[in-house]
Amino acid sequence: MSSEQQKREAAANAPVSRHSEVHGFEQLKQENPKVSRGSLLVLVLIVLVVAAVLAIFGIARRKHEGSELAKYTDVTAAPPVALEKPALQQTAQEIVLPGNVQAFTLAPIYARTTGYVKTWSHDIGSHVRKGDLLAIIETPELDQQLAQAKADLATAQSNAALSKITASRYGDLIGKNAVSQQDTDNATNDLTARTTQVNSAQANVRRLEELVSFERIVAPFDGVVTARNIDIGQLISATGSTTTAGAGTVTASREIFDISANRTLRVFINVPQIYAPDATNGTLASLTLPQYPGRKFEGHLVRTSNAVDPATRTLLAEVDVDNKTGELLPGSYTEVHLHVSHSAPALIVPVNALILESDGLRIATVDSANHIRMVRVTPGRDFGSTVEILSGLEPGQGIVANPSDSLTDGQEVRVVNPADNKPAPTTGAK
Repeated sequence: MSSEQQKREAAANAPVSRHSEVHGFEQLKQENPKVSRGSLLVLVLIVLVVAAVLAIFGIARRKHEGSELAKYTDVTAAPPVALEKPALQQTAQEIVLPGNVQAFTLAPIYARTTGYVKTWSHDIGSHVRKGDLLAIIETPELDQQLAQAKADLATAQSNAALSKITASRYGDLIGKNAVSQQDTDNATNDLTARTTQVNSAQANVRRLEELVSFERIVAPFDGVVTARNIDIGQLISATGSTTTAGAGTVTASREIFDISANRTLRVFINVPQIYAPDATNGTLASLTLPQYPGRKFEGHLVRTSNAVDPATRTLLAEVDVDNKTGELLPGSYTEVHLHVSHSAPALIVPVNALILESDGLRIATVDSANHIRMVRVTPGRDFGSTVEILSGLEPGQGIVANPSDSLTDGQEVRVVNPADNKPAPTTGAK
């Protein structure tokens, strides 16, 4: 083929090629937009579906967490309490009651006058007899008042004597009509007034003599000096001593001496109501004291109050104990053993389980629905860490250990140890 023919063919083929290229470009241009919109729509749908799934999952998760939080809050909102069961005390034919030892007679001694201590004769621990001199108080002002009162009495007596003579003379002269009736009456009335003045002056002298006699402080009965609150040179007034001897502190209105009669001692006990029939006069009682282990001191129940205290439901009783040896000391703690004719079962609970209210003692219990129930109880003997409960509780009934002051009747609580309800320890039964 010649070169000319080749050029002709190239020229003929050239327009066709441009047309096909243009057509292909337009076709591609039309097809590409259709593919991009579909892909974008699918992508948007996928994103929306994923977002919806995530939103539904998040909402469900939050709802579940909120429900769990509400359940946890409901469970933990109730205050936790620990329960324990009261111990049933074994029956006993002897009850042991705490008692306070007191002197049979105790007298605080005060001065009846004001002055300075001149001397004192007995210190603490001294045994004194009735009338023994304890101290002397100097009262110079009172002594001068007594001297003045005696002088006033002498003056009044002199005036009364003169008035008596004058009235007697006027009585003689009136019969002779030498004086008037008015003058006679004046003389008689003057005698009466002078006599009254003498009586008044005598009463004042006796009053001051009594006050002067109080300068001597004497023992009112046989006993032991248990306190001395004076020293030489100290100012004493009718209200008491101004210092406490040996303490080094200034304290007003203190007695100057304390005297106790200790040959016989009183022991006061509170007998529970259920044992009140056994608290009769003459009942034997034994005392035990911690400073004398293994020893017992015999006494007798001599009197009761014959009335039960409504606050404690106990009967106040007095046991007298002979103390000639002086071994027992007033103010001591003792345990009094009383024999009872009938035994009464009782429950023992810890002291910290008791709730003191205005109408008596209560104990917090928990019912089957975990709600607080405040029950009123009657206490018996107090053993220190535990207390005897005579009524109000049932054996095996769970009680709240160491309840808080915020617990109220009907309040819902959370029991933290329902399986560990151990009985409280018992003590004091024999």
